[in-house]
Amino acid sequence: MADLEIKGLTVEVEGAEILKGVDLAVSKGETHALMGPNGSGKSTLAYAIMGHPAYEVTGGQVLVKGTDVSEMTPDERAQLGLFLAMQYPTEIPGVSLTNFLRTSLNALHEEDVSVRAFMQTLREAMTALDMDEKFLSRNVNEGFSGGEKKRFEILQMAVLKPEIAVLDETDSGLDIDALKVVSEGVNRMRGPDLGVLLITHYTRILNYVAADHVHVMLDGRIAQSGGPELADELEAKGYEHLRGAAA
Repeated sequence: MADLEIKGLTVEVEGAEILKGVDLAVSKGETHALMGPNGSGKSTLAYAIMGHPAYEVTGGQVLVKGTDVSEMTPDERAQLGLFLAMQYPTEIPGVSLTNFLRTSLNALHEEDVSVRAFMQTLREAMTALDMDEKFLSRNVNEGFSGGEKKRFEILQMAVLKPEIAVLDETDSGLDIDALKVVSEGVNRMRGPDLGVLLITHYTRILNYVAADHVHVMLDGRIAQSGGPELADELEAKGYEHLRGAAA
């Protein structure tokens, strides 16, 4: 049994069907890349997995370690080990990065983590992501550049230590230096205790974060799955040749 199982998932947004029967399985120790053009349903899948209320599941299941999470809130799903790094992180004025992370960690474990242990974990993670300690006094994503926002998403992942991480276009808007730093942060966390679903348009991040499995989403369905060579094929031929083959 996979740690994350998506079975026949159909999802509507404002009455429009976006996902049309998605099947996907991700286990700890694996890295899966989900690729596809704009509008194919990749981000919809990410938000549906985490239980965003605007995304209505009309059929199928999302199972985490064998548990159907359909009726669970996002925080309950997080307690099961799910994590979502968002494509467009939200600014939270008045909430410091430090308070946000410690509150999130305490809520995840339903207990107070000591300030000393928390700060040690936080500083180690920030050093790995080349983040200055001045960030500790800043508010969540307020005034952050695109690269800083993405680093903060990976910082959250490093502190919260999920079992399944869904990274929704973490590479979008990053220059090459920021992409390398974020990728190195993800690679440090990869291992037998973490499964990764990496959602992306482009193959460039796969030059730094190696995928075990590659899936292509077209028109709300998984059109093709394969190994790393599938990403190379997409780089050479684009998505349209797969659309034609599926037709």
